[in-house]
Amino acid sequence: MTADHISVSPRRRAARATAAVLALVAAGAGAVAFLAPHDGGRAGEGTADRLPPATAEVLRQTLEDSRSVDAQLGFGTERTVVGRLPGTLTRLPEPGVEITRGKALYAVDNGPVVVLYGSLPAYRALAKGAEGPDVRQLEENLRALGYTGFTSDEEYTEGTAKAVRRWQADLGLKKTGTVELGRVVFTPGSVRVAGLEAEPGGQTGPGQRVLSYTGTAKAVTAELDTSDRRLAKKGRPVDVTLPDGAVARGTVTEVSTVSTPAEGQKKAETKIKVVVGFTDARAVAAVRAYDEAGVHVVFTADTRENVLTVPVSALLVLAEGGFGVELVEGATSRYVPVTTGLFAGGRVEISGRGISRGAQVGVPK
Repeated sequence: MTADHISVSPRRRAARATAAVLALVAAGAGAVAFLAPHDGGRAGEGTADRLPPATAEVLRQTLEDSRSVDAQLGFGTERTVVGRLPGTLTRLPEPGVEITRGKALYAVDNGPVVVLYGSLPAYRALAKGAEGPDVRQLEENLRALGYTGFTSDEEYTEGTAKAVRRWQADLGLKKTGTVELGRVVFTPGSVRVAGLEAEPGGQTGPGQRVLSYTGTAKAVTAELDTSDRRLAKKGRPVDVTLPDGAVARGTVTEVSTVSTPAEGQKKAETKIKVVVGFTDARAVAAVRAYDEAGVHVVFTADTRENVLTVPVSALLVLAEGGFGVELVEGATSRYVPVTTGLFAGGRVEISGRGISRGAQVGVPK
C-alpha cells in the first residue's frame, strides 16, 4: 500500500494506541507519554478531513536514551560477616581499616579469623579427603601466601594438610591440618571495614553478625526505577560528575534488585541498585580526593547520531498496523507510514517516504 492510500480509523486508532503505548513502555521507551488520537481521514484515503491543531518540525539530531540520577560516592556494596566459630570476640578491627589476604579480620577466643580471596563462601570444614571447588579455592590461597607441597586442584591431599599445618603454626593456631568452618572468610579481594555490629568481649556463634565490609576501591552507588532497568547493564560506561564539576568515566560493575517492604504509610518499593567502578587512571585519581560525597551519574542506554526525529505525540497508529505521521504540506496534509527507532527525551527517531528535515507533522495543541 502506498503513502497515498493510508487509512487511519479514529476508533481503531484510539484502541490500538493504548496497546501500543503499553508495549513501548514495557520495551523501555521510557520517554513515551502517549500516542495522540487524532481525527484522521476516512478509510481508504490518505488525506485528512482537516488540518491538525498544531505542527512540529522534523529535526535532524543526535538522540540519546539517557538518565541523570543522584548517587553516592563511597566504596560500593556493603557485605555482612556473620560468625561461625562459637566463642568470645577478643579482637575487632577499627572501621576504615583495610585488610588483605592472609590477615586477621577479627579474633575469636584469641584465634584469628582470616581473610582469603574467593567467590565461593566457606560452607564446611575442609580436611584430608575432601573434594570440590572450595578445596581448589583454599589451595590457591595457600599457594599465594607462599605455602607449597601440593597441587592446586579439587583434592585435599596429605600435601594440602601439611601446608595447612604450617599455615596454622604461623597463625598461632593448633596444627590440626583441618580448616574448621568459620576460620576463614572468603572475600572478592582486599576489604575495608565499614562498620562493627558486635563488641569485643561479646559472644559470637553461627549466624551472629560481626561486622560489615566493602571493597577498597572507590565506587559509586546509585538507584534506578525498575522502568529504567535497560540503563543498568554490567560493563556499560557511564559519566560521573564529581562535587567539583569534574567528570570521571566509570563502568557498571554490579546490578541488583533491592526491595523495601511496606512500613506504616510507606508503600513497598523495588529499585535497581547499580554500583559503578573506576579503572581509568585519571578517573581513579579524580575520585581519590573524596571519601564519601554526593555525585551525579549519567546512564546512557543507546545513542543515535544524525537521525530524523519528531515529538512522540506526533505518532499515529494506523488502522492497517504500524505507525505513521500526518505530514502537513501547506493547506493540505496526508498520512504516511514511518518506521520508528529510538525513543528518548520526548522524541522518537523516524524514517519513511516523504520524511525529511524541516518537514512539518501534526501534533496535538
